[in-house]
Amino acid sequence: MIPFDFDYYKPGSMEEAFDCYHDLLSNNKKPLYYGGGTEIISMARVNSIKFDSVIDLKGIPECSQLEVGGGKFRIGAAQTLTNIAECNAYPLLSKTIKRIADHTIQGKITIGGNLAGTIKYREASLPLMISDCTLQVMTRGGLTELPFSKAFNGKLQLKEGEFLVSILIEESDLNIPYNHVKRTKQEKIDYPLITMVALKNKKAVKAAIAGYGDNPIILSERIINHKLYNVEQKIKKVINLARSDCKSDLSGSREYREFVLENMLQEMFINFEKIG
Repeated sequence: MIPFDFDYYKPGSMEEAFDCYHDLLSNNKKPLYYGGGTEIISMARVNSIKFDSVIDLKGIPECSQLEVGGGKFRIGAAQTLTNIAECNAYPLLSKTIKRIADHTIQGKITIGGNLAGTIKYREASLPLMISDCTLQVMTRGGLTELPFSKAFNGKLQLKEGEFLVSILIEESDLNIPYNHVKRTKQEKIDYPLITMVALKNKKAVKAAIAGYGDNPIILSERIINHKLYNVEQKIKKVINLARSDCKSDLSGSREYREFVLENMLQEMFINFEKIG
């Protein structure tokens, strides 16, 4: 139970939600946008976060879309991980989010919440980082489309009062060969020691990892696809380049994470070599 009172709002449009936030702000309130609420509720219960107004985005049609059409896969920011996984329009994304939490929690976490949350792993971002993806963001100037790389740099880069509306992924990226590996300290469903995803299109292999450091990162596409390096050289150079991002924590030391990443990269190259 949350140990303090707050006002609840459920707008029916993007504009209404945006105006509601700024009206509350101008009246010295502390509003929050709300999707699934798993992190907000957990933090509020232990007084790690304070707010007096909640704006629920689930009543906004654009935040709840989940469809493929017009050459794009459209995912509303208020869609749960369970719904996205069961839709399975983007198999790499489905496989990634199935390993984020147990099935019960997946039905509460929204993809917008995973991208915007304070938990550093943000694993749902990984398939988006390596695909042709744009984000629709509600801003003071209206609905704006931003390349994923511009709006997300380890976490969502939004201004005060802006909110994520939906995610657009090019249909051409949905069903190309992929690789997904997650290593945890103990349990299958746990925070990652490292999670790595990769896509292989006709031009190149792209890969990204979470759990290695403070934020998800893209591994060097230039090195991974370098025509003059053999696999061992590529792996060594990728790990050396990412060394400054690597952190030690209770899940594993920096040296162990580098060892795990080395094995993941070897597995990736073997799998993609079989595809040709």
